[in-house]
Parts: sequence; structure tokens; C-alpha cells
Amino acid sequence: MSRSPFVSIIIPTYNRAQMLPVTLDSFLAQDYPSDRYEIIIMDNNSTDTTREIASHYVDNSAVPVTYLFEPRQGVHYARNSAAQKAGGDILYFTDDDMVADKALLSELVKVFDLFPEVGCATGLILPLFKEEPPAWIRRFLWNHYLSLTEMDRPEELIVSKNDLVFSCHQAIRRELFFQAGGFNPENTAGVWIGDGETGLNIKIKNLGYKFAYTSHSIIYHMIPQSRTTLDYLIKRIGNQGFCDSYTDYRKHRERGRIIPLMIRRNAIDFIKALSATLAKVAAGKLSWHFIPARIMYFHKRNVYDLKLYTNENFRKAADIDNWINNDCLINDGCVRTISR
Repeated sequence: MSRSPFVSIIIPTYNRAQMLPVTLDSFLAQDYPSDRYEIIIMDNNSTDTTREIASHYVDNSAVPVTYLFEPRQGVHYARNSAAQKAGGDILYFTDDDMVADKALLSELVKVFDLFPEVGCATGLILPLFKEEPPAWIRRFLWNHYLSLTEMDRPEELIVSKNDLVFSCHQAIRRELFFQAGGFNPENTAGVWIGDGETGLNIKIKNLGYKFAYTSHSIIYHMIPQSRTTLDYLIKRIGNQGFCDSYTDYRKHRERGRIIPLMIRRNAIDFIKALSATLAKVAAGKLSWHFIPARIMYFHKRNVYDLKLYTNENFRKAADIDNWINNDCLINDGCVRTISR
């Protein structure tokens, strides 16, 4: 019988000292062989007691736990830096507000054994609401808006050419992760640059690998009351506008196409999207909360497109494919890139 692959669990964390132990305890309780996985806590410049809490786990855990510090603010820095220190055949990425089922690793690893063509795998993500959310949250946001698996997904196993994966529950073959160039940036020191795991998954797809989902690998997302509000939805969908502009620009990477495409989107796509949203609200398929959120989405896309058009350094940052070997430095609102 072959040995189980070695898995590196990578947990970036920022000022969540109260939640971090819940996440760590759940991963220390895995039914996976304790000598076949490690946990890496990547502190992304926390100012609370994260270091002290992590030190306790480093000194007192049966599973190897490593504490690392990443001073550059940005979750892609944390994830990519941790991956370089990881020893796993499979890199498993999660967040500091997650609670793992004890069979998470053992069920997820099976997918890679069964399907050599799969480069990236995920599982079922369920909510742990801190407070009972409004009815519209349960009805309309039990999906990617809260990084949850859709409530009505019936399949136990999916293997697909299309992206199925959120970074809070994402396993990747180690060699593929580095071949793809790691995670793209998201919100970096207060400046939204890229499309995060979406960008990584696009690069994985372009390399010819597939994605997998298994409902038997389960994790729970701790969702605070602040994420069950209209303000959160507007912010969440607005940020998606930044991400989508970045993704679309990278398809053509031509400055001259930015403004014409923006004008077309404002004249055609905005009317289509708003009309479709209003129709779905009228039919009871969406909440009215999506109307201001959709408007914010197009506003943020315009803001991002104009920044791409006018700021050459920002545009150069958007052109970067390999975020493991490059830095994007933010200084006084300006972006400059350097090679390591």
C-alpha cells in the first residue's frame, strides 16, 4: 500500500487571534496520518497576539506547526511565501476563519489519486453564521458571494475543465502551483490590483489541468454579522468589478482597447445587467439588495479601467504572471514592480 502524500496546510492570518485557535484545532484533529501533513501559519503583519498564539501551537502540537511572518501586506504575498517554505506534495490553502471536518484531508487527497488530470481540488463549504442572518442572505447569498458551496449542488463528485475552487478550501499539486506562478494579488496594502485565486485558476486551466469537487471534504466558514448586510454585498460585488476588469484586461493586454471596451460596457452591458437584475427581482429570483450592488460593480469597473489606462506602472503590475518571483510594491499610491 502506497504512503499517503505529504500535505502542507497553509493558513494566512491577519489580526484574528481570537478565531485562529478554532481553525488550528480543527486541522490538528484530522484523521489523516499525523506524520503526513504539516501546518504553516503565515502571519501577514498582524498587530494583535497572533504570534503568541501561534508559538503555543508550534511548541505543543503532535503535527508539525511552523510560524512564519510576512511583512508585505497582501494575502497573495502570504500564500506564495508560505508555499516556498512548504514541503508538501500537495499544498492546501485555507483561511483563518474556517473550521475543518476531521475527514477533510483524507477525502480531498483521494481526488488526486483517482484523477491524474486534476491539478486543483476543493470540497463542500458550509456556513457557520455567528448570528442568524436575514432571510435574503440565506436565500440569495448561500453561494460564491460568501465563499460557500451552492445550497442546491447535488453532485458528490465533479471533475471539470472549469474553475470550481475558492482559496479558503483549495488543494493544488505543488509542482503545478509553481509552474502556474502562484496566486495573483487581490487587495494589496489598500490598493486592489488583481483577481486572486481566480487568476491562479485561469493559469492552471491554461496549463491543461482540470478542477475537482468532492462533497465529502467539508469545511465550515465562520461568517460574522458584518457580512450579512447590504453594505457588505455592495462592497463584495464592487470588489468583483475590480477583479473582472483585471481579468478582462489580461485577455488582451492592450492599452488601446481599454477605453473602447469600457464605453461599450457602459452603453450595452450595464443596461443589460441592470434590466436582468430588475427582472429577477420582480420575479423573486433576486433580492432588491442586488440593484445598488450591480450599479457599484460597474462603477468599480470604470474606476479600475481608467487606472489601467492612465497609470503605466499599474498596468505593468497587471501584466505580471508569476507572483512568486515578482513583487508589486505600493508607495504613496504608486505601483512599481521589481524582480527578485
